[in-house]
Amino acid sequence: MIHLLTGAGSGIGAVLAQRLLDRGDEVVAIARSEERAAELAGRLDGVAVLVADLAHPDSVESLPLPDALDSVVHLAGVVELGPVSDLDVETWDTTLRVNLVAPAALTRVALPALRAARGTVVFVNSSAGQVAHPTWAAYAASKHGLRALADSLRGEEAGHGVRVTTVFPGRTATPMQEKVHAQEGKDYDAAQWVRPETVAEAILGVLDLGPDATVTDVSVKPR
Repeated sequence: MIHLLTGAGSGIGAVLAQRLLDRGDEVVAIARSEERAAELAGRLDGVAVLVADLAHPDSVESLPLPDALDSVVHLAGVVELGPVSDLDVETWDTTLRVNLVAPAALTRVALPALRAARGTVVFVNSSAGQVAHPTWAAYAASKHGLRALADSLRGEEAGHGVRVTTVFPGRTATPMQEKVHAQEGKDYDAAQWVRPETVAEAILGVLDLGPDATVTDVSVKPR
C-alpha cells in the first residue's frame, strides 16, 4: 500500500509514518523545505519525501505523485490562540491556508491517484472542529471548515470508490499541545493527554477497514 502523509515530522504523523513503514507499506511524506526533507528522510528509514510548503497551497500543484494512492492522510496544522479582538489578518490567513486550503488543494491533486486505488482520505481534525471555545476562533474556524470539506468530498467521491474519514482527536501529547499550553499559560504534563500512538492506531484502523464499510467520523478523547 502507498500512503501520502502531511505532518509526518512530529507527533501523530511521525508515529503513523513509522508504523506504516514498519509493516512494509510505502510512505510518501511532504516536507516544507529541502532541509526538512533531509531531516525526515534521515529519521524515517525508507520514506520518500516531496517538498511543498503548505503555507503556500499552490506549491502542491506540481508534486510528482504516484499513479495510485491507497490513502492521503492530512496531519499537518498550525495553531495560534487569541481573542478575536487581537487576531490579525496574517494569523487568520496563515491558519486557514495551512489547516484548510492546503488539504483541499492537495486532495484535489491526489484525487486521480486515489480513484485509481479506490483509496481513503483521512482528515485529522480536532475537537476544536466540533466545538469552538474562547480564544480558539481562528483554529476552530479552520477545523470546522475542514469538517465541511470532508463531508462534501465524501458525497462527491463515493461513486469513485474513494472513502473519506474525519478523525477528531482531543488534546494529544504532541509538540503542538505543548505550544498550546504555553499560549494558555498552563503547565504541560503529557501524561494527562491522549498518546499520539493511540490516535495513530485509530487512523490505522480506518486505513485497514474492509471493503464492505466506511467510517465517516472517529472521535478520540482523553479519559
